[in-house]
Amino acid sequence: MSFDMKKLTSDQPALPVVIVGNGPSAICLSYFLTGHRPYIKNGAVHPNPILQKKLQQIGDCSLLDQDLEYLAEGVEGRSQNPMAVLFDSLVRPDRDFGGTADSVLTWKEDHKDHIQHLVLGKGPPGGSWHSFDGSMTTLSLGEWMELPGLNFRDWIRRKGRNLRNDRATTKDVAQYYQHYVKVMGLKKYFASGTLVTSIKPVDLSSLQTTSLSLHSTEDLSKKLYEIKGVCLSKEAPETPFCVYAENVVLATGTYDSPAHLGVDGEDFPFVYHKISDLESAVEEQRLGPNSDPILVIGAGLTAADAVLLAHHRNVPVLHTFRRGLNDLGLIFNQLPQMMYPEYHKVHQMMREKCCLPCKCYTGYRSLPLHHVKSFSSDKTCVLESTKEGKKVFRISMAFVLIGSNPNLSFLANSGKHLTVDQEHEVNCKRNPIDTHPFTYESLQEPGLYALGPLAGDSFVRFLQGGALAVTASLIQKRKVQSVR
Repeated sequence: MSFDMKKLTSDQPALPVVIVGNGPSAICLSYFLTGHRPYIKNGAVHPNPILQKKLQQIGDCSLLDQDLEYLAEGVEGRSQNPMAVLFDSLVRPDRDFGGTADSVLTWKEDHKDHIQHLVLGKGPPGGSWHSFDGSMTTLSLGEWMELPGLNFRDWIRRKGRNLRNDRATTKDVAQYYQHYVKVMGLKKYFASGTLVTSIKPVDLSSLQTTSLSLHSTEDLSKKLYEIKGVCLSKEAPETPFCVYAENVVLATGTYDSPAHLGVDGEDFPFVYHKISDLESAVEEQRLGPNSDPILVIGAGLTAADAVLLAHHRNVPVLHTFRRGLNDLGLIFNQLPQMMYPEYHKVHQMMREKCCLPCKCYTGYRSLPLHHVKSFSSDKTCVLESTKEGKKVFRISMAFVLIGSNPNLSFLANSGKHLTVDQEHEVNCKRNPIDTHPFTYESLQEPGLYALGPLAGDSFVRFLQGGALAVTASLIQKRKVQSVR
């Protein structure tokens, strides 16, 4: 582990920023906080004439010194967050509309503009990318996986590898992020192998630790965040830690807690919620051509990956999902066939002879517009559809692959009070953390920020705008504090 654990277990000054999570959101933010600043390239011309006129007014100043809300006004893209759209538009001008223009940004490092910070993560830098099957390819184009300052395509070529249909394997992406942290000099800020168990706001006046002090001059009414956890690494196993921070950035992603159906029998040992369990069962030969069919539940890309994995190993599959095949919300109806041939194959399988064993794809059966009613201990499952009523199937294993939710158990009430709809749990798609659109700071807890999927940015290309917004907000705070 790169970070000295003694710094986490002894009294110390409160840090300006602690980042929880070490995936691409956190890595990008760390890059910005170390003093790397975006500037507009000399002579760069953006294809959006309105944005181009605004960029011409910037001159030789950093993008972080600008009115980002003014720059983002009127810029359109595929994210609902204006800062995400703005940054993506500057890096990939008009890419979603067939444009091929180069990035208008260049990067300069200013060590004087550094903001001290600490990044906490359970595994190596890269976060959940290290937990995926390494042979899977990314949904996004390979170049959309890259972070500022290190061209992903060039990095792949130096490894002697090529992209597949312009997409990368998840193993390559995970290695890229780990390498990025090293070559960009960020490693000293990362404490990998750390599990956060509690984050809560505390008043400075209530703290008895006499050695604790702020980086900025504040009175005793200043609120800090207390971050507690335990070390998971071999160097300091089970060692508790406690740090204080003026600001906390949540960048934990959404893959910690697989979603459940909430039906009877879902806790039986033959019902699983991760595709990795299918991979293990196949590798250990607990499944094969003569097995009872597995039941794959879900109509997303993870469910499609499970279908492909089972099909390639000749494992019989029942595939059930709630949506209709022509539903525009079905992800397969949104993916270009030429770019995603493997998912197009699954879509064909889903359509072929619905509700009957598929002759073209032996061993596969599609069950659209069905939902699971219950599982029984004898490995039977009851499915139900509005048109056809209930059906009972005997299965070998079931894989509930209907998405996942972030694990925010370290927050009071698991963070429900931070969401758009405080009556429901945090859900990255339907109920993200309620943040300011141009700072990503919580509207309920000042000093607490959310990045990436927690703020509704599920793709790497968009989460970088959030990191830029957080950095700009922290810089502005520091300026205000310095004036006091």
